Amino acid sequence: MVYYTAMKKPAWSILPDEWKPILTDRGLRAFRADQILQSLYRDMILDWDSATTLPKDFRETLKEEFPLTKFEVTAVSESADGTKKLLITFADGESVETVLIPARDRFTQCISTQVGCAMGCAFCASGANGLVRSLKADEIVAQYMAARAYGDITNIVVMGMGEPFMNYDETMRALKLINAGKGPNVGARHITISTCGVVPGFEKLSQEGLQFELSVSLHAPNNEIRSTLMPVNRSWPMEELLETCARYTKATKRIITFEYTVVAGINDSRANAEELARQVRRVPMAKVNLIPLSPVSHRPDFKTPDEQTMLMFLDVLMKNGIQTMLRRSRGKDADAACGQLRLRRIRQDDSTCA
Repeated sequence: MVYYTAMKKPAWSILPDEWKPILTDRGLRAFRADQILQSLYRDMILDWDSATTLPKDFRETLKEEFPLTKFEVTAVSESADGTKKLLITFADGESVETVLIPARDRFTQCISTQVGCAMGCAFCASGANGLVRSLKADEIVAQYMAARAYGDITNIVVMGMGEPFMNYDETMRALKLINAGKGPNVGARHITISTCGVVPGFEKLSQEGLQFELSVSLHAPNNEIRSTLMPVNRSWPMEELLETCARYTKATKRIITFEYTVVAGINDSRANAEELARQVRRVPMAKVNLIPLSPVSHRPDFKTPDEQTMLMFLDVLMKNGIQTMLRRSRGKDADAACGQLRLRRIRQDDSTCA
């Protein structure tokens, strides 16, 4: 049978409700759409030859028209607490990280949206070598497909390499697919997008009509400290960011969680905690996640705070009426801080070439 040939479209970039019209436009049989979705997201195939419910000639056409994104898990780092970090390499040789975090009642995957990062946050290894390129939607979904070999994913956090709002369209397409009922079917409230504070992205997300959770990396109680730690603050300072967060909460009725990584001697004083409480109160219903810094190899001058400091911070925030969670760092012995496994691989490669 001869089918009409059109421009290739990666299968993992096609939303479930797009399959029938796309097949029709190509002169293909639209009734095969449900079989395709079954093969992709229930049987979890990684190549079309494995879609044995489909006729062989149709599989050949799918290979040609709708390729499955090629990837390889080129490194796995595992922590004593069960956290796993995978280094996933794509056909062009570029790599990203995804982290798998088991817990009693959930299995969370942290996914990346860019190779490297342009935002330059001081304690994040993701941006240590700058931004290489943004990922396409199918490459973001490929991380989920790779992770399924390790268990059923219940939660997605977009907190890996890259800034999601700087790759907005491809990130949202991937998340809509992962959320889709005929796709992987991960619930919207089990998907969290994390931004370092790229203000234009808030307005776009507020208009999506989706119930994704939103997390904002704050990491400082004022502009002076935040601009030192996070260059994005020079473009969108805290006043503008917090006003935008308040508008987002009002428009969506969704709670925003502020991430605050505590770095010893930088942002860890009682005065910092009191000031943070005053700032966060400007955003209705906001929550705070307190996180002790995970050591990062490219910044040995940044130190992890002691337990007493973390408990002091928690106490100050809660006494100020801020809903606060004290997070424990996971996977320290697996290079689980963003970008560290990739950075280590790059440095090994550079050493080999020297």
